[in-house]
Amino acid sequence: EKNKKKESEAYMVCAKKIANRDMNMKLVAVRYMFDGTKIVFYFTAEGRIDFRDLVKDMAHHFKARIELHQIGVRDEAKVFGGYSWCGRDLCCRAFLKEFNPVTIKMAKEQNLILTPSKISGVCGRLMCCLGYEHKNYAAVRRCVPKEGSRVKVGDMQGTILEINIVKEQARIKLSDDRIIWIPISDFTKGAVCKCQN
Repeated sequence: EKNKKKESEAYMVCAKKIANRDMNMKLVAVRYMFDGTKIVFYFTAEGRIDFRDLVKDMAHHFKARIELHQIGVRDEAKVFGGYSWCGRDLCCRAFLKEFNPVTIKMAKEQNLILTPSKISGVCGRLMCCLGYEHKNYAAVRRCVPKEGSRVKVGDMQGTILEINIVKEQARIKLSDDRIIWIPISDFTKGAVCKCQN
């Protein structure tokens, strides 16, 4: 409890010194080691920052060993916590131990709207949860024909307009211009593909 109080005070001191030096960095958190001999300051910045003078000044002020660690915006979200668009605690704060790469390809394969506000987390990066079901989406996509493929439906020919993996259905335009939805399993190559929830 004493260390937590000291961390708040150290945060204020460091933030003031950063502002006085007009340094282009944002202080995120402060952690006192249990015995108080070392203080670690976490910050975010656009590029590399020369903070050697700041460290010397802080060491002189606190009479302790000072470390400054630059962290990414995802780490910042992990420190502060909050709620995601789904209404649950941020995954990075709740249970994620490490950040796995998340790509725009994952959002495309899940047929998500590629509007940044829809697929970005509170940290401003792509949402971590885009990677959770990616393997299932990729597996289903491998075993069904692609959009635009010609398929046979009963006695008629049709063209696949859309694959909805969540509903496990394909939207098909038949040769008589009717548009129908049918189960993906009707078009699987070999074994039946199912999304595993």
